[in-house]
Amino acid sequence: MVQKSSKNESCCEAPQECCRVEAIVAVDGRGQLVLPKEVRENMKLAAGDKLAIITIPRSGDSCCLIMMKAENLATSARQILGPILKEL
Repeated sequence: MVQKSSKNESCCEAPQECCRVEAIVAVDGRGQLVLPKEVRENMKLAAGDKLAIITIPRSGDSCCLIMMKAENLATSARQILGPILKEL
């Protein structure tokens, strides 16, 4: 996990680092999953924190699932869409 260096910097913008598999989890019969303690601690997740779930479509189906703290979603969206919107 790439650590943020400031409030306005996205946690996912360091191109020199690559994503990695942190854990393999199972979805139970009710559609729930448990994030391992090490992942929760590394992400500084606490009870009641909200996660945004982002899917990446490919050939009509979702192929990837990304979760991030909902509080970081606005900053990431601004950094991704900001340059695009300036060009319009």
